[in-house]
Amino acid sequence: MAIMTITAACAQVPPADAEPPAQGAGSCDAAKAQKLVGRTASKAVGAEALRLSGARALRRIPKDGVVTMDYREDRLNLYLNGAKRIERITCG
Repeated sequence: MAIMTITAACAQVPPADAEPPAQGAGSCDAAKAQKLVGRTASKAVGAEALRLSGARALRRIPKDGVVTMDYREDRLNLYLNGAKRIERITCG
């Protein structure tokens, strides 16, 4: 029982204002979305990132956020700073 409590305490809960993941076309090319670095993350910027990269899924990663290490060739990752500005864009 204690293990379940500890595991549940480690689970990351998305912020209340989190947007649902957006969907794009297919495999990811992060190089095409690099012009969005420095922009504030929003639903519109996420949609533009998917369009530019060709990725099917979008993952916003907040500063100090914890994510799974699984690699998906159709997923675009937006790494955000504390002000929700995009610091880095990768595929996976």
